[in-house]
Amino acid sequence: MRWTIEDTPERAAFRKEFTGWLREALPAGWADAIESGDDEKLGKAREGWDFIGWSRVIGGSGYGAPLWPKEYGGLSGEPWMQQIVREELARYRLPTVGLNILGVGLAGPTLIAHGTDEQKARYLQKILTSEEIWCQLFSEPGAGSDLATCGTRAVRSNGEWIINGQKVWTSIAQLSQFGMLLARSDPDNTKHEGLSYFIVDMKAPGVDIRPLRQITGSAEFNEVYFTDVRIPAENIVGTEGDGWRVARTTLMNERVALSGLSIDSTSFTGGARKDPWGHFVDSIPDRADPVNRQFIAQSYIEKEVKEITQFRANSARMRGEQPGPEGAVTKVYNAEFNKWRSNEIMNVNGPAAVAWERGDTASENRAHAFLRARANSIEGGTSEILRTQMGERILGLPREPEVDRGIPWKEIKRS
Repeated sequence: MRWTIEDTPERAAFRKEFTGWLREALPAGWADAIESGDDEKLGKAREGWDFIGWSRVIGGSGYGAPLWPKEYGGLSGEPWMQQIVREELARYRLPTVGLNILGVGLAGPTLIAHGTDEQKARYLQKILTSEEIWCQLFSEPGAGSDLATCGTRAVRSNGEWIINGQKVWTSIAQLSQFGMLLARSDPDNTKHEGLSYFIVDMKAPGVDIRPLRQITGSAEFNEVYFTDVRIPAENIVGTEGDGWRVARTTLMNERVALSGLSIDSTSFTGGARKDPWGHFVDSIPDRADPVNRQFIAQSYIEKEVKEITQFRANSARMRGEQPGPEGAVTKVYNAEFNKWRSNEIMNVNGPAAVAWERGDTASENRAHAFLRARANSIEGGTSEILRTQMGERILGLPREPEVDRGIPWKEIKRS
């Protein structure tokens, strides 16, 4: 079932306008194949499709970020416009954001909220078109769940900031031109008050990016070392010591991004595919088996619950409300759902889940999805921390004890 809000005449007109643009922008035959349900025709239309090029096209159209101001590449639109764009992109089997997911989903909204006019003019348009990829430099070996204790140092010197320290679990750092950096500018202040937020050039001297090899065999995460890295004074976002407030904007948008956006990995290679549910059902062998049928039914129920919760969050945003606790709820639910479902898919495939012929991409993708799902409950905020937040902010439970509250950062005991 597709959960949508019935269009008003204004929204129907915008939907028609956007789908008309899609028909012109997509390769010949793509839109017709979607509307007729012809997967074979879609496969031919997708052959050789350039995902990088598509990021440029939609990023330069205004539809890539409808809520952004027009002068920075958006539409100066309303929340319902963004929802309609995402619905239609999903219907046409397109990623709901380009390659630059951290730039569009996190850096852009942060710069719009806190950046200077010069920063907005310099960075926003190239974020949308994926000409400049961004990464997020927040977590450290000793500061992940308690991010405010981070210790990467930022020292002012002759109109610049000198950065020394280490970040970890930085997605796509190896592909990025710029990073969102949270660093300690005042160790004599409390952990929340002594932070500043910077734009850092990932190609600057002293930036050392080292890949972290995962159990999947890929290395999308990295550890990043900073050794006397120089950042111009104009690259501070907000004011000195205001980093935690700026970072909260990034974190709020991260929850929304991870629960509301998608990148279809098959889009990188072309080739037809069914909608996600049809693709899932096809992965289940012997669908007459009662145990397998029960698994399919339970998966459908869980999927609908997830989509209803997401629908509620989208409805609130379409009314112009700020993201609420639904982002955390959906993020936790989605992480646990992905882990459970990928585990069960392995189980129902039996020996084929652990051994297959060379070149069997379906089995390879199934195993990769199973291994990759383990990270869903860690990345973008651990499920444990998000459950604590939900307990406090939704259920009204007492806050966790803060033994370091009001203590200067340099006096806090750290591992």
